[in-house]
Amino acid sequence: MNLGQRIMVMGNSGGAGKSTLARRLGEQLNLPVVHGDVLGHQLGWVPFPKDEVEQAFFAAAAQPAWVIEGEYRSCAFEYRLERADTMIFLDINVMVCLYRALKRRVSYSSKARPCKPEGTVEQISWQFLSAVLARRTLKRRKTQILARLAEIEPPKQVFHLKGRRAAKNFLAELEQTP
Repeated sequence: MNLGQRIMVMGNSGGAGKSTLARRLGEQLNLPVVHGDVLGHQLGWVPFPKDEVEQAFFAAAAQPAWVIEGEYRSCAFEYRLERADTMIFLDINVMVCLYRALKRRVSYSSKARPCKPEGTVEQISWQFLSAVLARRTLKRRKTQILARLAEIEPPKQVFHLKGRRAAKNFLAELEQTP
């Protein structure tokens, strides 16, 4: 399976596995990984100004090779779609996403995750929880993203991975590709 040199990883919710999938893709394909939260936030989860975030996404997507994870649809999203060879949408049950986020909070309670802004420890805020549990909002966002991805034409590739097993099988298939 040839995914090309520029891969976008998106998901239906926090905790969907975007960072993990991006990291694994980067390792398997020897591509640099760009984490949206690192571009979008600074220490303490304080957001950077929107224009700075957008410029950071433009700069990342202008590179010849990458795996960029995270939607940040208001920040160079169309440019990233235009540049990407492959788009992957992780469609994971929202309760699984919530479980993963809570598990992550416990696992990284006193240390930083490499895919997050430097010096920032994992936290679960009410804002995050309400976003994960806002099913109507998540459904609308997912519908919008999938509708946009449906417009993508070959040779670009779009993968809609429905559930944990599909994501796991996708990685297993990729590992077996010479």
